[in-house]
Order: sequence, then C-alpha cells, then structure tokens
Amino acid sequence: MSTAVAHAHTDDHHHHEESFLSKYVFSMDHKMISKQFLITGIIMGLIGMGMSIAFRLQLAYPDTSFPILEWLFGSKWAPDGKLDAGYYMALVTMHGTIMVFYVLTAGLSGTFANLLLPLQIGARDMASPFMNMLSYWFFLLSSIVLLSSLFVETGPASGGWTIYPPLSALPKAMPGSGMGMTLWLSAIILFIASSLLGGINYISTVLNMRTKGMSMTRLPLTVWALFLTAVLGLLSFPVLLGGGLLLLFDRGFGTSFYLSDIYLGSAGALEHTGGSPVLFQHLFWFLGHPEVYIIIMPALGITSEVIAINSRKPIFGYTAMVISLLGIAFLSFIVWGHHMFITGMNPLLGAVFLVTTLIIAVPSAVKTFNYLATLWRGNIRFTNAMMFAIGLVSFFISGGLTGIFLGNATLDIQLHDTYFVVGHFHIVMGCAAIFGMLAGIYHWFPKMFGRLMNKPLGYIHFWLTFISAYLVFFPMHFIGLAGVPRRYYAFTLLPEYGVWADVNVLMTMAAILGGLAQIVFIYNFFSSIFIGKKASQNPWEANTLEWTTPVERIHGNWPGEIPTVYRWAYDYSNPAYEEDFKMQNIPDEDHEIELFETETKLTPSAEDEPVNETVNFFTLIKNWFIPRTV
Repeated sequence: MSTAVAHAHTDDHHHHEESFLSKYVFSMDHKMISKQFLITGIIMGLIGMGMSIAFRLQLAYPDTSFPILEWLFGSKWAPDGKLDAGYYMALVTMHGTIMVFYVLTAGLSGTFANLLLPLQIGARDMASPFMNMLSYWFFLLSSIVLLSSLFVETGPASGGWTIYPPLSALPKAMPGSGMGMTLWLSAIILFIASSLLGGINYISTVLNMRTKGMSMTRLPLTVWALFLTAVLGLLSFPVLLGGGLLLLFDRGFGTSFYLSDIYLGSAGALEHTGGSPVLFQHLFWFLGHPEVYIIIMPALGITSEVIAINSRKPIFGYTAMVISLLGIAFLSFIVWGHHMFITGMNPLLGAVFLVTTLIIAVPSAVKTFNYLATLWRGNIRFTNAMMFAIGLVSFFISGGLTGIFLGNATLDIQLHDTYFVVGHFHIVMGCAAIFGMLAGIYHWFPKMFGRLMNKPLGYIHFWLTFISAYLVFFPMHFIGLAGVPRRYYAFTLLPEYGVWADVNVLMTMAAILGGLAQIVFIYNFFSSIFIGKKASQNPWEANTLEWTTPVERIHGNWPGEIPTVYRWAYDYSNPAYEEDFKMQNIPDEDHEIELFETETKLTPSAEDEPVNETVNFFTLIKNWFIPRTV
C-alpha cells in the first residue's frame, strides 16, 4: 500500500458497522485477534502449569497417594492416586509442547505482534487482515487437536517434547507412540501453518505499511524484535514441518528416514534399514535453537520498551540493540549442533558449534548491559510492568551464565540430559519469556481493554512468581551437577539420587506457590476488564504511536489521518524540551515552520503525481533507513 493510499482513510473507519460474530469471533481487526491469541495462550498456559504441578507431586512424593490425581486422569493413568510411569512421561511431553509452542511462541508473538505492529508503525491494520484471522483459527484448531490427544485410549504423545525417533516413529513402541503421537504431529502441522501465515503478514506489514516519517531507525525496539522473530519463524518452521512429514511417512508408509536395525521385543528385527534418528535431531534442532530466540526476542523487545518508559530515559545504545538483535537472528541458525554434542559428532564440527555458541552470547550480553545502563540513574517508576521487566533481566543474566557450561562440548558430555539442562532451559527461556509476556500484559492492558489492572495485586503476583520461580529452577543446577538425570519417574529408584528427595519437596512446594500466584493474576486480569479503573489515553506518558489512538476501540485505529512521525521512539528527559517526553508525532517548532514553507510550494499536490513502480535495490534500502519525507 502506498503512503498516499494509507493516509487517505478518514472517519469511515470509526463508523464501520460490525456484527457480534465479525467483531468477537471471526474478527479481522488486529486488536481483537491479539486478544484472542492472549486469552487462548492464557488458557493453554494454565493447562500446562497444571500438568507440571501434577508430575512434580509425583517427584516429591513418589510413594504417596493423591486422590485428586485419580480424579483428574482416571484410574487407568493414576491408579490409587499415583501417576502411571508412562503417563508421567506423557505429561512431561505435553507440558513442554504446550509451554514452548502454544504459550511462549503463539501466545507471546501472536498477542503482541498483532497488537503493536500496526499501532506502533502507524498502519490501519495488518497487510492482510484475512490471513491474520486465519492464523488465529489455525492456532485454535491446533490447540484443540493437541488437547484431544489427552482423551484417546492409549494416551497422549509421550516421547518427550522433542519427539525423538524411534519412540515417535514406531506406533507400537509404547502406548504414547500410538494415536496420541499422530495427533501431536497433526497439531504441530496446523501450528506451523498458523505461524507461517502470521509471519508473512508481520513482515509485509513492517516493510510496506509504515506511516510517513517512520524509518527503520525510528522503529521502537518492540517492532524490531517482533519483525526479526517473524523472519526466524519463516525460515526455520518449514524445516520442522519437513521433519514431521518424514516422521509421518515412517509411521504409516513404511519408509526408513529415521529407522534402521530396530528390534522390538519378541517381534525381532523390523524391516527398516538405512535411516538415522540423528537426522531427525538435525532437522528438529535447526528449528529448535532459532525457536529459543523466537520465544525470547519478543520478550526482550517488550522489556526494552517498558524499561525505557519507566526509567524516563532514552534506551541506552539503540543502534547497538538493533545490531544485537540482528546478530542473534543470524547466529541462531548456526548453533543447533550444541544440542547434539553426545551423538558421536565429529570433534572438529563440535568445536565449530562450540565457538558459534559462545559468540552468540555477545549480542545477548550487549542487550543486558544496555538494560542495566538504561536503569542506571534513571527516574524509575516501579509499575507492575517494570517489576516484571527487571525480573526478566535477572533471569536472563542468571540463566545465560549457566548456558556457558552447556555450550562447552567437554562439560556438556557430563551435564547433558541432567537436571542442569532443565534448570538452565527454564530460567533463561521459560521464566525470562514469561516475565516479558507478563510485563507486556500489564503495560499494554490499558490499550487492549481501556482499563488499568490492580496495582497491589500486580505486586503480589510479581513477588510470589519471582521467588517461586527461583526456588523451583535454581536448585536444579546443583542436582544436575550431581548427575541426576531428567525425566525420571521417581528419585527413589536409585539410592544415590534419594539424597535429593528433600530438595524435590522444596521445588514442588515452590511450584504450587507459583501456581497460586497465577490465580491472583487471573483474577486481576479478568476482573480488571470489567471493573478496573478507566485508563487515560496515555497512562504511562510514553512516546510511541499506539498511545495516540483513542481509548475506545475503533476500526482503523485512528479516526482521521494517521499521525506523521518526526522523531525516534525514546525521546525522554531531553534537557532541550520543557516536557519530560515528546511523542513521535510531535514536531519541533523549527520543523513546523519548515513543514509550512514546504507545503505552500507543493503545486500540484504529491497525491496527484504518478507513482513510479520501478524501484531499484538501493532506493529500497534508502527508503528503509532514511525517514520518509512529509
């Protein structure tokens, strides 16, 4: 869409008539779709969290009967209130799948990319509202298919969230390798379709629909993070799609992409030769490591925005932050091998992956130092969103430091498949991303619903969640250093691991505390939608364009002409201004004079001039990075 067309819309958007179905169900408005992603992600998150509490009870009290488990899962999977060993693995698999893909990928990116991209770049909506709607409905259908596997006779998939063959490739290998695994693969295929539809839309919107004056160097860091996240998804998810389709072929069509020389009990050797399960690991982790940054980058972008606004300071090192995001996006594609150091990899190739793994820590460290420099001597406002943003920085530092151990091939041989990996993974990605997501919810809740969330309840939610998260995941590093393997059903099976039983009790109690904290959040979230204090148009005194839109939801975001951008997104506490901040659409006085003189010389108007459709590569690059003229 050309700039002239983008700005030609007028008040017609404000009076657009919508039925109940078109407004709330089959909506093509990006703001409503963001709410659909958010609420679906919250529901999936509660289910995933409930599963984690269930198997943590099993780990902490392996010999104790819990009638509630039999009530939840039935006598087949929890006889006498004790989890079946196979179903324990199924819960671990489903918990990991739900949290990684359905909460931290779709729930985080789907919510904030839909909400913020059009609003922060100055667009009426996404490039394709219909594709946007389809992306949500594919996500919802994928969620339903995944959860339906909980109700099949043989149980849900139980090969781990990484679904390594041969457990995932042989339907007869174990109960969780049957229909549950087929439904898991079907759900992931639908999920990938949703992600690709959304990613194409996000990229097209950012590149083609920015308002006048919004160059790439004036974009908020949230837009940069969400844009690069979409690029990562567009390049990496098709690889998992290909790997999953080959897995379906092995399961149902007699192929041998991942199977070779397999013996299945009394049945003897299977008729499979030539395949390799390591091939699947390569395909999975080629997505899997970019997936880590698909999850964490939107959270880092949200944190950049929240910290700058509530420190009342310009973000420290904007250019360095953008370059670090670009560096993370590039390097994330050449580090996947560090997940496979113990597969018999050539030591030379392992050394290459070791080097790239340690290098990717550099742009991550740049972001961390820039956050700390922005906080330094800032006039900090400890809003709920700010507390969660600072919590993300804490988790990102502590979890990132433990990654240095796992990135070293020699140490990883000892630590691989132990609880050290579980602790690192949950702190650096799970906790950090969840805290970034919560920071975004508290910060943009007024923009989504026109009301403010309860601040005291937000503080209670933060402190209970922050403390419980560290109590659950930090001790795992010490258990892992002692050599305790992950995914074991009970620590009492081996006496040398029984010494950690009391630590498991502590972690389980902390997990239950964290679960109770989310009840506080759920009450605060849904009650504030209806009875929260009404918000002003710009409650946080922020600079970006979304706070120039009316509080009430309107079709097309702005009732009249879209604002023009005159400055970058972090113009806070500038001594040259009388105000504490200046929004992106406010020109300086000298710019206003220059603009008036320019407009008086425009004959004929720019809108009447023919559009030259031939744009060479260098003109395109210039238009990306140099502000568009008014």
